[in-house]
Amino acid sequence: MTSHGIDVEKDGDAGIRELPSDSEREKTVDRQAPYDADPSEEQQAGVQGIEGAAAVWTKWHLIAAYGLIWLIYFVTSTQEVVVRAFTPFVTSSFSMHSLTAATGIMSSIIAGLSKLPLAKILDVWGRPQGMALMLVFWVIGFIMMAVCDNVETYAAAQVFSLVGAQGVSYCLTVFVADTSALRNRGLMLAFATSPYIVTTWLGGPISEAFIQGAGWRWGFGIWAIITPVVVMPLILLFLWNQRKAKRMGVIHTEKGRLTVKSVKKFVIQFDLLGVLLLAGGMALVLVPLSIWRFQAEQWRSPLIISMLVVGGVLVVVFALYEHFLAPVNFIPMHLVADRTVLCAGIMLTFVFFNSAVWGSYFSSMLMVVWNQTITKATYISNIYRVGSCFSALVMGYAIRRTRRYKWVAVYFSLPLMILGVGLMIHFRQPDSNIGYIIMTQVFVAFAGGPIVVAAEIAMMAPLQHRHLAAILAILDLFGSVGYAIGSAVSAAIWTGTFPEALRKHLPPGARIDFIYSSLYSQLGYPVGSPTRIGISLAYAEAQRYMLITSVIALAAALAAAWMWRDTKLADDDRQVQGVVA
Repeated sequence: MTSHGIDVEKDGDAGIRELPSDSEREKTVDRQAPYDADPSEEQQAGVQGIEGAAAVWTKWHLIAAYGLIWLIYFVTSTQEVVVRAFTPFVTSSFSMHSLTAATGIMSSIIAGLSKLPLAKILDVWGRPQGMALMLVFWVIGFIMMAVCDNVETYAAAQVFSLVGAQGVSYCLTVFVADTSALRNRGLMLAFATSPYIVTTWLGGPISEAFIQGAGWRWGFGIWAIITPVVVMPLILLFLWNQRKAKRMGVIHTEKGRLTVKSVKKFVIQFDLLGVLLLAGGMALVLVPLSIWRFQAEQWRSPLIISMLVVGGVLVVVFALYEHFLAPVNFIPMHLVADRTVLCAGIMLTFVFFNSAVWGSYFSSMLMVVWNQTITKATYISNIYRVGSCFSALVMGYAIRRTRRYKWVAVYFSLPLMILGVGLMIHFRQPDSNIGYIIMTQVFVAFAGGPIVVAAEIAMMAPLQHRHLAAILAILDLFGSVGYAIGSAVSAAIWTGTFPEALRKHLPPGARIDFIYSSLYSQLGYPVGSPTRIGISLAYAEAQRYMLITSVIALAAALAAAWMWRDTKLADDDRQVQGVVA
C-alpha cells in the first residue's frame, strides 16, 4: 500500500486542451501523462467523495474494503453460475428452450447502456449511492424471477437482475480504479474477481440440489435475501468515510433540493432520451433474430419486418440526435477519440460477441450430447471462469512488472483463444471424447481473463481520475453490446439450423417440435437410442456454424488489438490520491 498527497496537480494551461495527435503520442509514448478534453472543469461531488474517503481512511479500512469486495464477488460469482444453470430449465418449463439465448438479449443491451447513466450517478451523487440503487434493481430482479409464470416475465426479470448485478460489479470496478495505482490496477482487478476460481465448484452442486429439490423458484428467491446482506456493509463503509472526510473539511458539497429544475438537469445530464432511442433501436433489431421462427410467415411476418424497420430507424434517429440536438452526448466522444481507447473497445465487442455465439447452448449440449449431469455440465462450462481469473492474476502481475499491456492481448491471449475456439470446430462432435472438449475450454479460459485486464488498462491509461467511471462504463457498453449481438446471432443460427438438422437426423415419426422446444424432452430419450443420437448430431451441426462465426470475430478482435499503442505505464500516477493500493 502506498500513500499519496491529497492535493491534485493543476494543469498550467487554461481552457480546453486538444487531444494529442497519434504522431505526437507515439513520440512521447513512455511518458504516460494523463490527458483530458477539459482539465478546467470542477470535480463533481461523487469524485470528491471517493477522493476524500481515500484521503482520510486508514490502511485497515482500505484492506477491509477490498476484503468486502472479494466477498461480494464470491457471492456474485456463485449466484451467476447457479442462475445460468437454471435458465434452460426455466425456458423449458414453458416449452421455450429455443429462447434460452433470446432471454438475455434485451437484458444485455439495457445492462450495457445503463452503465453510462450510472457513471454519471457515481460522479454526481456518489459511489455508495449508485451502488445502493443498483442493489435495489438486483433484488427486484431475483423476486421477479422467483414468481415468473412465463418466458416474457422471466426476460423482464433478467433485465432488472442483470442491470443490478452488472451495476454493482461496475461500481466495484470503479472503486478498484479509484483506489489503486495504474501500474498495480490490473493485478488488483484480477484479485477482486479471483473468487470465481473457487465458486465454480460450488455453483454446480447448488444448482442441481435446487433443480432436484426445492425447485428453481426457491433457487432465485434465496439470492434476494443473501445479496443485500453481503453488499450493504461495503456501502456503509463508503458512507462512513465520506462523512468523516466532510467532518474533517477535506471535501465540501452543497445539499441540493429535489425540484423540477434539478430533475430536468439530471435528465439532460444522463441523456435519457439518447439512452431510450439506442436501447429501443438495438432491441428491435436484435430480438427478431431469435423469434422469427415462431411467426407463421417467419421472416415475412409483418411483426418481424416492422420491428426491424422501426429498430433501424431508431438507431439512425439516435445518431442524428446525438450529433445535432443532444445537449449532453450519451457517449462522450472526446474520451473514445483516442486510438487505443477506441480499438480496445472494438476488441472487447468482438471478444464478447464470440463468447455469446458459441456459449449460449453449450451447457445444454454437454447434458444432451455427452450425457453430463447438471453439476458436471456446470463445472465444464465454467472452466472459463476458473482459468480466466487465475491467468488474469498471473498476467496482472506480469503487466505490473513489464509496465506494458499490449503484448498480453496481441501475443498471448487472442492467439490462444483463436486456437481454442478453432479446435472446438473439430471436437464438438458426438463421437469426441469429453476430455478434448475440456481441453478447448482450458485454452479459451487462460486467454479470456488477461484480454479483459489488458483492455481495461488500455482504456484507462490515458485519462485523468474524474473520467475513470465514464470510460469504464464505455468499456462495459462495448462488451454488453457485443454479447447482445452475439446472443442474437446465436439464437438466429440455432433457430435456422437446429430444426432442419433434427429433421435430417431423427428417425421418421419423431416429435420434432416437442424435442426442439424442451431440454427435458431431449434428455428424456435414452442415451444411445436412435432419437438421442439424432439430437446429438443436430447439436453438432448447429454448433459448427456458431464456432466458425466466432473464429471470424476473434480474427477481427486481433486486428483491433494490433492498433493499440504500446504505452509504458509510468511510476508516477496522477489518477489517484490518498491511501491506495
